[in-house]
Amino acid sequence: MSREKIGYFGGTFDPPHIGHLVLASEAAYQFQLSRLYWALTPQPPHKQEQAITPLEHRLAMLQNMIANNPIFEFSRLEIDRPGPHYAIDTVRLLAKQEPSADIILLIGGDSLRDLPAWRLSADLVTAVSKIGVMRRPSDFADLAPLEQQLPGLTEKVTFIDALLQPVSSRELRRRIAAGETYRYYVPPSVYDYIEENKLYRGK
Repeated sequence: MSREKIGYFGGTFDPPHIGHLVLASEAAYQFQLSRLYWALTPQPPHKQEQAITPLEHRLAMLQNMIANNPIFEFSRLEIDRPGPHYAIDTVRLLAKQEPSADIILLIGGDSLRDLPAWRLSADLVTAVSKIGVMRRPSDFADLAPLEQQLPGLTEKVTFIDALLQPVSSRELRRRIAAGETYRYYVPPSVYDYIEENKLYRGK
């Protein structure tokens, strides 16, 4: 009997946008996932010096965004425990929660380049069945130097094919603060929430 395949997609989602949805939906299709857990990170260790939108707003936006897809599920594995929050800890908790499933870690191309600097990154590579990587159109990923630092990484990585614009949360925050258009880079529910709560407007 084949094992169930479960995706794990962690991030600050500040704000969540269409790029996140494209990565998740393509991963669900290409890996034939039965479920995909979205794990909102309250206190990302690598963003300690960065101002982050309060958890209540990011939580509301993310839950609204994924509500209509039956494969997508919100995971409380990170928000229900104290920080800092590391991917390896969440994956280990998920493995205990889903002992009969293979876990596929979903990340962006920038995260792949930074992976050797993640906490217990070698253990993380070992702990997951596959690593699905969504590359932005301008990204080029050279796995050879990463493989030297993280042996076994190459066989775990699968690049996810998608039609995707180079949208990012950072660029969306800049656009909103500058009063530029951003409406169609986020789902309608996220756009409405940002406008109603006047998020990302600067000081």
